Amino acid sequence: MAVTIASMTGFGSADGQVAGHRLAVEVRSVNHRFFTPSLKLPSALARLEPELREAMRLRVPRGHVTLSVRIERDGASEGARIDGARLKAYADQLRAIATELGLPGTVDLGALLRLPDVLVTDTETSDELAAIGAEAVLPIVTAALDGLTRMRREEGARLVGYLEERLAAIDGHLARVAARAPARLVEQRERLRGAVRELAEGVHLDEQRLAQEIAILADRLDVNEELSRFASHNQAFREALAGGGTEPVGKRLGFLLQEMLREANTTGSKANDAGIQREVIAIKEELERMREQVENLE
Repeated sequence: MAVTIASMTGFGSADGQVAGHRLAVEVRSVNHRFFTPSLKLPSALARLEPELREAMRLRVPRGHVTLSVRIERDGASEGARIDGARLKAYADQLRAIATELGLPGTVDLGALLRLPDVLVTDTETSDELAAIGAEAVLPIVTAALDGLTRMRREEGARLVGYLEERLAAIDGHLARVAARAPARLVEQRERLRGAVRELAEGVHLDEQRLAQEIAILADRLDVNEELSRFASHNQAFREALAGGGTEPVGKRLGFLLQEMLREANTTGSKANDAGIQREVIAIKEELERMREQVENLE
């Protein structure tokens, strides 16, 4: 099955009724080198984490993915309540510590209420929730993941368009380098010939030896091979953007960008020409823009 290019940034949500409760699921993702899930579940559903984590893994190959679940009882609800026994236990411990250490002040009620599990809700402790199984929750989680996938693919399509624009710009710069390269070789050859004759000051020159040295110089300055490899990388990049493969392309695109940058650096080092150097700098700027976006592709 062909893989559609997707961004690693997205959001999805879904809700549904389960055992007399409303289950609200939200899932968000951002870019990451690997699949790294994070689940925020009510205590009554914590036991379902392995099944929900696996559902996330099957649908999201790469990215830092956060899934959160909220549960509410239908109709009137008693809402949150204070666990008096737990609050008193916290207060007694704090007073004992203050006395032992000789600390001034009193126990603050607001601080106590912020301690873990002091505020509880009936929905999280109901027997009904304790009986909920993964088969009841997974359809809602799957719907939220489907929404995430849609958004990631829509963002991926936008990024593909942006990257194609950057490639077109690079093609233009490469074309100008290719057009300038032959004239640059002629200029360098004539400059070298003139410099040698000036240094010789009328001494007879071995024209054959001079021609050999000029040929060596021309070979060192020739960037046709770099331009050819760059064009090949560009084509491979476009083919990857077109999709049709079975694996996510983000890592492959990142590798191709490294190779393209290598060719740009080699071209710049061999150029010895201000005009070509300007084009190379522009190419490297485009590659950096592309790299920033490719890092967000799955």
